[in-house]
Amino acid sequence: MWKLMKEDVEAVFEQDPAARSYLEVILTYSGLHAIWGHRIAHVFYKRKLYFIARVISQLTRFLTGVEIHPAAKIGRRFFIDHGMGVVIGETCEIGDNVTVFQGVTLGGTGKEKGKRHPTIQDNALIATGAKVLGSITIGENSKIGAGSVVLKDVPPNSTVVGIPGHVVIQDGVRVNKDFNHHTLPDPMEDRCEKLQSQINELQEELDKYRKKGAEEDVHKNL
Repeated sequence: MWKLMKEDVEAVFEQDPAARSYLEVILTYSGLHAIWGHRIAHVFYKRKLYFIARVISQLTRFLTGVEIHPAAKIGRRFFIDHGMGVVIGETCEIGDNVTVFQGVTLGGTGKEKGKRHPTIQDNALIATGAKVLGSITIGENSKIGAGSVVLKDVPPNSTVVGIPGHVVIQDGVRVNKDFNHHTLPDPMEDRCEKLQSQINELQEELDKYRKKGAEEDVHKNL
């Protein structure tokens, strides 16, 4: 437990350039407090002390604004940036070196039983406000863009954006954590550009037919 907590602190320094000292991180980072509260609650949950686990979970939620079900399985060096509004469901499984931003939901899609929450594999990054729903898998080294809604499996080494989420980058190379929201492709903009291009082509064809028809009318009049 102590080793995991130490690694959680080190993960903050790795991921957040605003972190200045161990004292500051330990006392003021709500995301870190949420992770620690969950690790304690998870220990009680595994021992079938469900009520105590839920009490700890809800107390942590009240103090940090982050709700993590005590049954969720979270790996090493998990980092929650800012944290407010993050929700992690009961059957969610999170690997090592995963980063999530504020407003992220790792939730279910209904009242189904069994595994109903996402599996997030190692080194994944889920940006602000993204919703990952259902029993799906987010592959290793993948990134989910801000505000995206992901309902299907995401292959490793991929970047996903949009509603619903679409894979826009998949190159088989490990994705770094230097995530720049403003440089992500926009699938809606790409689609609109394609539609506009098709409209322009149709307009050109229509102009040709009109011109041809006008010339035929002139010849008939002559």
